[in-house]
Amino acid sequence: MPHDELQRAARSVLMPAIAGLALDEPVRRHLQAGGVSVLLGETRDEYLARRMSFERRREETDAQFSAIAREAAVCAAVPVLIAVDQELGGIQRLHGLVPGMPASAELTHMSTEDIESRCYEMASSARVMGVNLFLAPIVDVVTGANPWLHQRNLGSDPVEVARIACAFIRGVQRAGIIATAKHFPGHPQLEQDPAVEQATVPDDAVALRGGLDVFRQVIAAGVGAIMPGPAVFPALDPQRSASTSAAVIGLLRDTLGFEGLIVSDDLDAVSILRGNSIADTAVAALNAGAHLLLVSAEAGLDDIAQAILEAVTDGRLDAQRLLAAAHTVRVHAGTSRAQVDSGLYVSYPVSGGHLTRRVMI
Repeated sequence: MPHDELQRAARSVLMPAIAGLALDEPVRRHLQAGGVSVLLGETRDEYLARRMSFERRREETDAQFSAIAREAAVCAAVPVLIAVDQELGGIQRLHGLVPGMPASAELTHMSTEDIESRCYEMASSARVMGVNLFLAPIVDVVTGANPWLHQRNLGSDPVEVARIACAFIRGVQRAGIIATAKHFPGHPQLEQDPAVEQATVPDDAVALRGGLDVFRQVIAAGVGAIMPGPAVFPALDPQRSASTSAAVIGLLRDTLGFEGLIVSDDLDAVSILRGNSIADTAVAALNAGAHLLLVSAEAGLDDIAQAILEAVTDGRLDAQRLLAAAHTVRVHAGTSRAQVDSGLYVSYPVSGGHLTRRVMI
């Protein structure tokens, strides 16, 4: 098997997260070497505040988003996934640059049709800016203490969570943006912050069943991507986080029948690392069945990609598994496209088929 093909595959499965709107040299080099995605993220303070900083809201423009999307596509020489956290009632990375969404409490009083329409309008504005992947909606059915998802979740009623989430998914995917339902299999209770400490979801079969029912419904609605969570679920796998667990991802893929893109949660999170190196954690996530691995752009992209290649060489990771994951990512990035005039016509997987959009580069 050509070594260059494996090298590009090792890059394609990594999604670096950056906090600003500028690609530094390591990220540009990563895209040139085969990377096809980037997360335009937020700072830790913004994450904790559940809102973008005043300085960001004052200074960022839609033109800056468009420019970084174009630059990423030029570096990669193919269309790329430009991802943001654009949650309902939670973190909204695009702040006032797109039409705002009602708070979670207001959503429960809106009709399904109105929610879908508002989401379509919001996503259409984001798509014009070059964004094509939302790491949203959050569909965890929160029934107890959960400071991690405080002010980010849609409530404790699985029926209502599913209704709102499915409307969001249909709206944004109709606009040409892939939605990501998170965090599988649902975190009804969580006392710890998984970003900074090891987190475990208490065994509660009834609570987990409600969350799984929501995931069944978002899958039926055609959600393009699903993100396993950062915590450990002892009833499913007492050793590994959901994002690195073959048992948890197998439940998603084999039992629930999900055939779309599986995006890991942030591999830098303490609860996912669990004392292991980020390189070993990346290999574990791929072995578990994840396709796209979310990592900090400062985590050492070259080293992680090299570790993935070494895992293939020494037999810890099957080459075909890596190639299949990379292919899945590229398909969702729209790499099957036709060059027309000065733009690219890109086919994005959405519910019921594919949606073609022209992306200027």
